[in-house]
Amino acid sequence: MRRISLILSALLLVVLAAVASPAGAATGIGVAMDDFSYTDTSAEPANQSAAHERRLAAFMAALRRDIGADGRYQPLASAQDGAAFKVIGGIQKTSTLVQWAKVAVIDVKAKKLVMDKLYTFRGDNDESWDRAEMFVSREIMAALATPAPVALAVFEFELEDTTAASAGASATSDASYLAEVTVSVREALSQSGRYRIVDVGGEAVKARALRDCDGCEAAIAQTLGADQSLIGVVRRISRTEYTLGFQVRDAGTGAVLARGDSGLRLGADYSWRRGAVRLVSEKLVESR
Repeated sequence: MRRISLILSALLLVVLAAVASPAGAATGIGVAMDDFSYTDTSAEPANQSAAHERRLAAFMAALRRDIGADGRYQPLASAQDGAAFKVIGGIQKTSTLVQWAKVAVIDVKAKKLVMDKLYTFRGDNDESWDRAEMFVSREIMAALATPAPVALAVFEFELEDTTAASAGASATSDASYLAEVTVSVREALSQSGRYRIVDVGGEAVKARALRDCDGCEAAIAQTLGADQSLIGVVRRISRTEYTLGFQVRDAGTGAVLARGDSGLRLGADYSWRRGAVRLVSEKLVESR
């Protein structure tokens, strides 16, 4: 089991580094699937190589047939044939009655794992291999049907301060609290599985207040390779009162896709982070 996990982990790194965006259109969503590897560490005296080759070939043929029969997908030979997904795997026989199967599904465009699982199945005959194939094919189909995460550029939250003491010694602490807000919002959205956070580092982004640029953040997000952009604002009403707001745009069209406003909240500066995470979670994760 450890050996096959190491082999598949190394193969995952190679594939994730090598996959590229689909080169051409195909009928149905392209799913690249090379033959799984097979390793026998059972130490059984009989040489079963021929039987294992035959069963693995039948396993792979059935797997490709099941995925192709769905109609939404087209099995392909490799990730360079326009595949949207790459399936890799390996099987290891560890004893007379126990085998392990490691299977991973990669979103080629996002270079992101959408499935990475280790299964065990009993037996080493045609029937046990057939049962394993039927189970693995259902698992792969479920992973393929899971929507790919949206590439989201979450820009640094900004402060709109209308209090009389808006400048001076508090600037440093304000910047620290805003940074905490941004980091926490990015983490919450990433952990939801719905979003893949795009790096927005660069002076071009920091040069101006995005809340006043009439949607320019969408164009910036598009140049960064994001599908959508998010900007957020903390509005300080008094030292213990504030509101939070955010807006999400389509990076291609600039259309507003979602927005949220917390309404008036009570709390010191350190409560901004908690309020912002709750607001975006309610509007972008829990409500969908």
